[in-house]
Amino acid sequence: MLFNSINFAIFFPIVFFIYWLVLKNNKKAQNVFLLVASYFFYGCWDWRFLFLLAISTILCYYGGLRVSTATTKSGRKTWMFIAVIVNICFLGFFKYFNFFIHEFQEFLQLFGLSSSIHTLSIILPVGISFYTFHGLSYVLDIYNDRIKPTRNWVDYSLFVSFFPLLVAGPIERATHLLPQIEQERTFRYAKMVDGLKQILWGLFKKVVVADNCAEYANMAFNGGEHSGSTLVLGAIFFTIQIYGDFSGYSDIALGTARMLGFELLQNFKFPYFSRDIAEFWRRWHISLSSWFRDYLYFPLGGSRGTMLKTIRNTFIIFLVSGFWHGANWTFIAWGGLNALFIMPSIIMKQNRKNLDVVAQGKLLPSFKDILHVGITFALAAFAWIFFRADNMTHAFEYIASIPKELLTSPHYDTKTLITIGMFLLMFIVEWLGRENKYGLEFFGAKRSRFFRWAFYYMIIVFIILFAGGEQQFIYFQF
Repeated sequence: MLFNSINFAIFFPIVFFIYWLVLKNNKKAQNVFLLVASYFFYGCWDWRFLFLLAISTILCYYGGLRVSTATTKSGRKTWMFIAVIVNICFLGFFKYFNFFIHEFQEFLQLFGLSSSIHTLSIILPVGISFYTFHGLSYVLDIYNDRIKPTRNWVDYSLFVSFFPLLVAGPIERATHLLPQIEQERTFRYAKMVDGLKQILWGLFKKVVVADNCAEYANMAFNGGEHSGSTLVLGAIFFTIQIYGDFSGYSDIALGTARMLGFELLQNFKFPYFSRDIAEFWRRWHISLSSWFRDYLYFPLGGSRGTMLKTIRNTFIIFLVSGFWHGANWTFIAWGGLNALFIMPSIIMKQNRKNLDVVAQGKLLPSFKDILHVGITFALAAFAWIFFRADNMTHAFEYIASIPKELLTSPHYDTKTLITIGMFLLMFIVEWLGRENKYGLEFFGAKRSRFFRWAFYYMIIVFIILFAGGEQQFIYFQF
């Protein structure tokens, strides 16, 4: 069930009114209802994968209890490893089995050997990477004494499967979301309005910006003879597409959850306004970046110790992050490129110099900020070529073709110009609202009622008139 579908437009209002009107002031009934609604939401993709979701939930729920009740340190560690390894094995089988079999066969062929092991027709369950990481963080937080395990099966199951974040995040922490599930929730009109605004903005970014950018990006990446300027524009369009698509999904998820009384983790903080790659990764897919930081980078030693260890740990988390995205060398190359891009700031210990918002409190940035933002955007766009390419050969061919006819004018039509206008509008709004949780929040109570509503209606009209062809959210495949 897509957030930008008619089915969801029917599903969510029903859930909203039953949740707040029929089950008002009954937290237990609300949680049971949300759990059932979440399983229904997920089952609309493929009901068979509900069993996998349930198994993962059971493993981490009982694993967390066992870790907590173990009387010895070795017992706690044993149960923690069992829960973590079994869940990673499930994830590895569905996501990486065919990749490793293919690479093993390629390795044997180097020595003139063949293998009788064959790849399998495995369907990747939607959202498996996300709900697996929800469960793993829960067990690891219990092991590290950051949280006590819940004995309420419904509450924990809802934490793992809450439908706004189930299939593409953000990757929540039990320390943040479970207390909200366990407490009474009160309907607040202001939160509902704020949630609706964020949903509206997320829909605009997805169906107007991302889906239209996808058409041009697909044309550039899907083969054929293209000028270098067209390929550059194709890479830029994909750079805009993946941001509009994923941050749009996150906006809808956060807005939907807020309307139900929950505050999810902010997943994007206007990353394309970053002044270096280190800042970019503090602002892009924040829940995943912070997950790898807390559960992989810090346990490896983080930045403690020698510079060589810091460099090693940085490369590990970026390469693992790339591989998390998919079983393809292109994702590993994408992660490696970002590690290389961030190295100068790591070595010079400048990776935390841009912690504030660019041009904070100012309408316009300085020339220095514009230059740094432009360079960071260009580096990110270059790395996205590997992320979008079908394989490494495709990525290198795409890059090698860019110098050809680079100075020729790329192909434009009316729809392309409208798309450019729409993503420029998106950037203008997000620039104005960059000190808020999301761009459209800038048009809040401080603005005149007429101005606010005129802008909201304009966005709605743009969604109706300029919606691109319906496309699945990119991060559903991860």
